[in-house]
Amino acid sequence: MVQKSKIFDPEGDDSVENRTIIKGGTTGLFQLNATKYTWAKKLYPIMIGNFWIPEKVMGLKEDAIAFHSDLSPAEQRAYKGILSFLIFLDSIQTVNLPNISDYITAPEVNLILAIQTYQEAIHSQSYATILETVVESKERDEIYYFWKTDKVLLERNKYIGDIYQDFIEDASDDNFFKSIVANYLLESLYFYNGFAFFDTLVDNMKMLATGRMIAYIRRDELTHVVLFANMMNEIRKEFPKMFDEKLIVEMTKTAVEQEISWTDHILGDEIPGINGESTRKYTQWLANERMGRIGIAPIYPDAPTENPYTHLERIQDTDSDKSNFFETTVVNYTQSTGLKGDWEF
Repeated sequence: MVQKSKIFDPEGDDSVENRTIIKGGTTGLFQLNATKYTWAKKLYPIMIGNFWIPEKVMGLKEDAIAFHSDLSPAEQRAYKGILSFLIFLDSIQTVNLPNISDYITAPEVNLILAIQTYQEAIHSQSYATILETVVESKERDEIYYFWKTDKVLLERNKYIGDIYQDFIEDASDDNFFKSIVANYLLESLYFYNGFAFFDTLVDNMKMLATGRMIAYIRRDELTHVVLFANMMNEIRKEFPKMFDEKLIVEMTKTAVEQEISWTDHILGDEIPGINGESTRKYTQWLANERMGRIGIAPIYPDAPTENPYTHLERIQDTDSDKSNFFETTVVNYTQSTGLKGDWEF
C-alpha cells in the first residue's frame, strides 16, 4: 500500500539503486545530484524556463472591447463557460498536487511536481486577470460558479473532484493509481477542446490577448502531460500489478464522452470552425495520441491519424525551433528559451 513519505527518516535510503517512484524509503533529503529518473532532470530546466506572469501579457483591454463588438452571443457564452471549466481544473490541480507529491519517493520528481503546483496557481491568477479585464464585474461570480446552474458542467467537475477526494480519504493503491490516471487525463485531454476554442477565435482574429494567455498556459500544460505520462510509465515498470490498463481505457472513454458532451453543450454548432463532428474526431484522435504515450494501443480505430483541426496550424510560427513535443503545433514564446533541446523522454 502506498504510504506518505516522512518529513525526516534517518533510517531511509536515498540511493539511486534503491530509489522507486513510489513506496520507497527516503530520508526526506532532496538529494538532487544523484538522480534515477533522467526525464525528470531534463524536464526541470524546461519548466523553469517557461516562467511567465499574466500581468506581462498585453492587449486584454482590447479584448474587453472585442468581447462585446466582435463575438456573437454564442461565442460569448462559450468564452465564459469554457473559462469556468478551465478555472475549475486549475483550481483542483493547485490544491491536489501536493497530496500526490506526498506519496512520491523520488526527490527529482517531487521537485517538478512543486513547479507544476506553482504553475497551476499562475494559471488560476491568469483566469482572474482575464475576468477582471474582459468581462463586467457582475458576470465574474456567474463564471466562477457556472456549475451551480449548469448540470453538465457540475457532472464534469464532480467526476474528477470525487476521484481526488476518494484518494484523500482512502489512500489505497487503487485510489492512488486512479488519481494518477485522472491527473493524466485532466492535463492531456480535458483542457484541449477549451484550448481549441480559443485558438479558433485567434484564427478568426478575435480575442488575441486571451489567445496569447491560453498559449502560455498550454505550454505549461504540455510539460505536465510529459510528467504524468512518465510517472505512469515508471509505475508500470516498477509496480506492474498497480498498472491497470483496463481502468485507464475505461476512464479515457468516459473522459472522451464527457468532453464531446460538454463541448457540444457549450459550443453547439454556432462557432465557426468547430462543430459536433469536428469535436468528436479531435477528441478521439487526441485520446489515441495520449494512450500511445503510455504504451496503450489506440482505443478509437476509426479516429483520424492526424490532428483534424488543421486550421490551428495557421496561427503557428513555423520558424520557431520550440516545437511542442506531442502536438504538431509550433508556437513562438518570447519569454522562454526552455523548449530547446532533446524531447525524447
